[in-house]
Amino acid sequence: MTARRVPLLIALAVVVLDQLTKWWVVSAFEIGQTGSLIPGVLYLHRVENSGAAFGLLPGWGSFIALGAIAAVVLIVLFVHRLTGRLEAVAMGLVLGGAVGNLVDRIFRGPGLLDGKVVDFARFDFYHSFPAFNVADSAITVGAILAVLAAFVLSRGTPGDEGSEGDAGASS
Repeated sequence: MTARRVPLLIALAVVVLDQLTKWWVVSAFEIGQTGSLIPGVLYLHRVENSGAAFGLLPGWGSFIALGAIAAVVLIVLFVHRLTGRLEAVAMGLVLGGAVGNLVDRIFRGPGLLDGKVVDFARFDFYHSFPAFNVADSAITVGAILAVLAAFVLSRGTPGDEGSEGDAGASS
């Protein structure tokens, strides 16, 4: 499988899973309704989010949507340059999460890009952890993997002429 297909297939899987879970939550829960998934740990709590992931920047949805469109375009344009599997997985997760939430912003509002994102999962850390969804989780995990990939790539691999370990060596 080519390196270009990996992130796109991961993104597709994230979007499908994200939209299916949101569809189920919208059909099963009213806004504000809560159900226990793992008592004392994880709850389903349907909310509509007009801001960023985890309830940040409420009301900034249209601006966030424009940022998501820019991120999607950049990832799609540069996906063929990815060299490692970790990078491919990371970008696939970020791309899928961005598209998943962008679908909500496009189709869950009265105008273009002003829709609210459906959030539904909430950990019970003293009732203070905000609700999130599959797309938010994919973006978060993808960003963490991207940072790890950047760290691994910056260190180089043993035997590379450009690695720090070979900087002062001569033949």
